[in-house]
Amino acid sequence: MDSYLIQVKGKPSLPSLRDVHLSLQGKSPSSGPVKGRKPHWAVRASEMSKRTFNPIRAIVDSMKVAPNPEKPLISLSIGDPTVFGNLPTDEEVVQAMKDALDTGNYNGYAPSVGYQSCRDVVAKYYSCPEAPLEAQDVILTSGCSQAIELALAVLANPGQNILVPRPGFSLYKTLALSLGIEVKFYNLLPEKSWEADLKQMESLVDDKTACLIVNNPSNPCGSIFSKSHLQKIVAVASRQCIPILADEIYAEMVFEDCKYEALATVSPQVPVLSCGGLAKRWLVPGWRMGWILIHDRRDIFGKEIRDGLLRLSQRILGPCTVVQGALGGILRRTSSEFYHNTLSFLKSNADLCYTALSAVCGLNPVQPSGAMYLMVGIQMEHFPEFENDVEFTERLIAEQSVFCLPAACFEYPSFFRVVLSVPEDMMAEACQRIRQFCEQHYQDGEGCQEPECDK
Repeated sequence: MDSYLIQVKGKPSLPSLRDVHLSLQGKSPSSGPVKGRKPHWAVRASEMSKRTFNPIRAIVDSMKVAPNPEKPLISLSIGDPTVFGNLPTDEEVVQAMKDALDTGNYNGYAPSVGYQSCRDVVAKYYSCPEAPLEAQDVILTSGCSQAIELALAVLANPGQNILVPRPGFSLYKTLALSLGIEVKFYNLLPEKSWEADLKQMESLVDDKTACLIVNNPSNPCGSIFSKSHLQKIVAVASRQCIPILADEIYAEMVFEDCKYEALATVSPQVPVLSCGGLAKRWLVPGWRMGWILIHDRRDIFGKEIRDGLLRLSQRILGPCTVVQGALGGILRRTSSEFYHNTLSFLKSNADLCYTALSAVCGLNPVQPSGAMYLMVGIQMEHFPEFENDVEFTERLIAEQSVFCLPAACFEYPSFFRVVLSVPEDMMAEACQRIRQFCEQHYQDGEGCQEPECDK
């Protein structure tokens, strides 16, 4: 029988707390060290933390270079549309937050998957006849990044693999490797406006493939998949019986003459976990509100995946409750003019950047169709003093104080990414500096002719 010796106040004859021992199954207490306990400190970082690796941070942090002190730094590297203050959110979005705060109803804990009423708001906003949604199909998360993490964690086990676009958002690899999940890259083709190489994609599938990630609109490419191309991607997933994780944080952020199609609307058979949030379209990334939309019209996920998402969401007790309370006002009252103005600005910057850099010898920009980015190819053979895109962008910082992310960050060498959300005058100045940099370092062989460079 277990027995306990407890110190009682006012009984000096009893032992002090440091002498209290636990006697189990009649065994006498011992004053020696606990059996099996190491007599020295041995605190080590977990294996999960050691597997966690962010390629952007690893590459950027290793770039030991200072900007040119004679030129102010222009950063085209961070996918945060709020950095320069030129793209404020809509007044109705701010008012919705104030209203939610003023009610005093959102100061406590919510269910880990979010308030039922707020989930219903999101479901109604995104539901359509081709892909209907109800509140039970929505999981609210702390930003889209947590949505992606939960989706990966519920679909894949350590030792399995996932299919990830290349070039693609680096967080997919970061999260997967930390969870012990292997990453296989399928190629996006710049000569086809970054469509997926479907044959190569399907060749990667094996019996350990847990899911396919589709990012549309794309970071870092700024590309939009057509409905027909999405249908071909879904056909691959259907043939191979693998679910899709759709990263749709840039949903509806498409330029004129382009149409956005939610992947679930063309996927009646393949189950989809669609990840989205407020960060980009509503220009409030710091508010950390995301969601998972569960599309499973053939009940392939069934109860198991839903229960798994519920259990995983309970690890951090859900996203910010005040932002949840504001969701109704944000989704219902944000003006169409706000959306239009944001996209018009991004389109104008995209056209400016594409036109300017298309005229630069040694560069091959790819015209974007949405999101906030433009990818630029570097003809490295014409810049022989640089070993790769990392060295190219490093020297661009040192000489011209323009900071673009090398596409090595996205598993795609010999390119760099430009963020389009900076003020227009800064974008024009950055393009001019990039041109000067390339003119200084470009070495012509049998390639570019001067008239072509100035087109």
